[in-house]
Amino acid sequence: MWKDIFNPENLFFRMLARGVDLIGLSLLWVLLCIPIVTAGSATAALYYTVVKVFRHGREDAFTTYLKAFKDNLKQGIPVTLVCVPAAVFLAWGYNVMVHNISTSPGVVMYMAYYVALLVPMGVLCYLFPLMGRFAFRTPALIRTAFVLAFRHLPSTVIIVMLTVEMTIVTIQKWWPLLVAPVLTMLLSSLFLEKIFPKYLSGEEIAVLTDSKEAAEDFCR
Repeated sequence: MWKDIFNPENLFFRMLARGVDLIGLSLLWVLLCIPIVTAGSATAALYYTVVKVFRHGREDAFTTYLKAFKDNLKQGIPVTLVCVPAAVFLAWGYNVMVHNISTSPGVVMYMAYYVALLVPMGVLCYLFPLMGRFAFRTPALIRTAFVLAFRHLPSTVIIVMLTVEMTIVTIQKWWPLLVAPVLTMLLSSLFLEKIFPKYLSGEEIAVLTDSKEAAEDFCR
């Protein structure tokens, strides 16, 4: 009886381990995003790790995350240096629209801007998961993110709204930061992991569910 209770493979300990992974990976992502320039690499690594650990059952969550972060660092820094100013500009524009929403023209402009914002936000929501899961050269990475964002527009809208709402809740109340990064990636993966295999052969799909390192030959 006692052996079963303290068995690390029982349901309680497995759930406890996943809870530690959930909070630990979220906090580690926040920590690695603090330098700003590493935010893209941290996000790509988080998506990759969430898929491997929470969807495919890999146990070494933190080792997987740190290795993926290191692998994506070289490409992630220049991509982040492009994305961060664009994101700041878009956020500034959104703030302007919100402050002018008290008038009828302001409401129309706000709605138009919100719809237009789906495009760059959608691209970002594909960009870093693609970086985490595949080995693309940067121009091909950005181009593929654009194509997928438009080609799978319904999924793009859902992913963007999910990401925005998670971000808003986290800003309003600090405590979701403990789980929101991982949960956002996990929920996004429910759509993205159905989209990505549509563009792969059977052999490539098998590689995709195995390891990013093995997939590099297919995706360059």
